[in-house]
Amino acid sequence: MFNGKVAVVTGAGSGIGEATAKKLAAEGASVVVADVSDRGGERVVEEIAAAGGLATFVRVDISNEVDVDRMITSAVESYGRLDMAVNNAGISHPPVRMHQVESTSFDAVLNVNLKGTWLCMRAEIAYFLDNGGGNIVNTTSITGLKAGPLQSVYSATKHAIVGLTRNAAVEYVKDDIRVNAVAPGPVWTPLMRAQPAEITDHYSARAPSGRMAETEEIADVIAWLLSDGSRHISGETVTIDLAGMQA
Repeated sequence: MFNGKVAVVTGAGSGIGEATAKKLAAEGASVVVADVSDRGGERVVEEIAAAGGLATFVRVDISNEVDVDRMITSAVESYGRLDMAVNNAGISHPPVRMHQVESTSFDAVLNVNLKGTWLCMRAEIAYFLDNGGGNIVNTTSITGLKAGPLQSVYSATKHAIVGLTRNAAVEYVKDDIRVNAVAPGPVWTPLMRAQPAEITDHYSARAPSGRMAETEEIADVIAWLLSDGSRHISGETVTIDLAGMQA
C-alpha cells in the first residue's frame, strides 16, 4: 500500500502511535518514529526492523519548534522525502472537575496537544507545499466532539485539533494536501491497561459494544485515511468507537 512512501508518526513510542508506525511499516512505508521517550521509540524501531520494515527514531518534544523542524529534516535526510504524517502525540491531566485543574496542567496540555499539533502541521505543510503535496492525519478524541467530564482542558484541546484539521483541509486542498483526523473512544493503550480495574471497567461499560478498541484498530483507520482509497476525503474527523457517539 505504501511502498516507496515516507511517514512521520509522533507519539510513536507506545499506544496508537506505535501501532500506526508498525502498520505503515508493514505496508511498505519508511517510518520516522518520533517520541519524547528514547526507550519507547528505539524499541519500536527495533521491532519494526525485526519484522522486516524500515524505521528510524528521532527524539521529539512536539511543543518545541526546533525539535519539530528536526523531525522533518530527519525524514528527508534519512529517506529522501516525506509523503505523510500522523500527528498523534498528546498528554492529559488528572481526572478532576474544571475548577480543580492546576494552571501548570493547563499550560502543559495546551503546549503539547494544541501548540504541538499546530507546530507539526505547520512544518509538514510547509514541506508539502514545496514538494507536490502530502497527507496528514491528526489524532483527536470523541471528547473533541462532545463533552469530556473530568477532562475539560484535554477535551478543549481535542476540539481545537478538529478545528485545525478542518481549516487546514480547506486552505490547502488546491495544493494537493489532504488533512483528516481520527477520534477514538476509549482505547486499550498501555496507559489504560495500567489503570485500576474499576477505571477500565467504567470505560468498557460506557461503550455500547461493552469493550474498548485495540490500538491496531485505530491504526487501520489511520492507514486507510493515508491511502489512495480515501483520496477524495479531506477535512473529516472519523469517529472510531463502535457507535459510542450515538449512544
